[in-house]
Amino acid sequence: MPFLSFIRRNTAQTLGIYWVLVRITVPIAIITELLSRMGAVKAIAPAFAPIMNLVGLAPELGLAWLTGMLVGIWGAVPLVFTLVPVSSLSVADVTVFSALILFAHGLPIEQKIIQKAGPGMIATTTLRIAGGLLYAFMLHHLLSATDWLSAPVAPVWLPMSATPDWAGYFRGLAETMAWMLVILVTLSWGLEILKATGLMELMMKALSPVLRLAGINGEAGHLTAIGLFLGISYGAGLLIREAQSGAVSPRQIFLSCVFMGFAHSVIEDTIVVMSLGANLHGVLTGRLVFAVAACAAIAVLLRRLPDRAFFAQMFRLRTMEAER
Repeated sequence: MPFLSFIRRNTAQTLGIYWVLVRITVPIAIITELLSRMGAVKAIAPAFAPIMNLVGLAPELGLAWLTGMLVGIWGAVPLVFTLVPVSSLSVADVTVFSALILFAHGLPIEQKIIQKAGPGMIATTTLRIAGGLLYAFMLHHLLSATDWLSAPVAPVWLPMSATPDWAGYFRGLAETMAWMLVILVTLSWGLEILKATGLMELMMKALSPVLRLAGINGEAGHLTAIGLFLGISYGAGLLIREAQSGAVSPRQIFLSCVFMGFAHSVIEDTIVVMSLGANLHGVLTGRLVFAVAACAAIAVLLRRLPDRAFFAQMFRLRTMEAER
């Protein structure tokens, strides 16, 4: 009976998340398609052109990037092939765009959680967006110089593409939402299996030496590993408790949250963007290397930053003291 109860609870939680995504994604997808057919997307696209040009992407994808930052990955995914035909995209294009949304997505919710742990919202949000743009910029120029991943993209899962009539569009939208449910349930149970078999714990332990290179030590390293595999809601959520107890230093909390901002929920998010045709090394291997290197550099800067400046600009010490 406890096992059946666990199955019901896990399935109910997954369906609850799915329903939230449906309520967000469907209206945004329909409004975007309507605006696209009215020509509004073409009118808006030039505003994103300077940023998208930096990373070698079509200006139209700027709208999907913005949606991803505000809503989350699942908000951006259905828009990609609506805004830009799949036939005009290469594996490199999808990989670079995926890198952008993997770094910075669902910012209003995730950054609020991070803020509760102590780090300032402006500082960590700026670092996530800037880090994503820098990594996408470097990745774009590497792929352009080597001609690597220049082949046309071949998505395993085609969320949606432009259709000639509304009936076809709504059929595609219904199929997209159905596949979204399948993927969510599969990922949810896949993560539970990893935790039940102990593989998740082994993965976290194996990651400790890597996190030390990024300047993250002790209990902060363990909690960062949780965030890396399971997401900011878990990692930063546990950091809130540790911050309130004073068990982890403010600078370690800040570094941990920055690292989780660069790389979190790497199993689920990576599988989602790979289903669109993104390359594994571009969206996972390179991103992890960048996260470690960037956090190591930030750790050096933090050591040289006076306490007064750190607590004034980057960490809400007074608020954390009030919450203890």
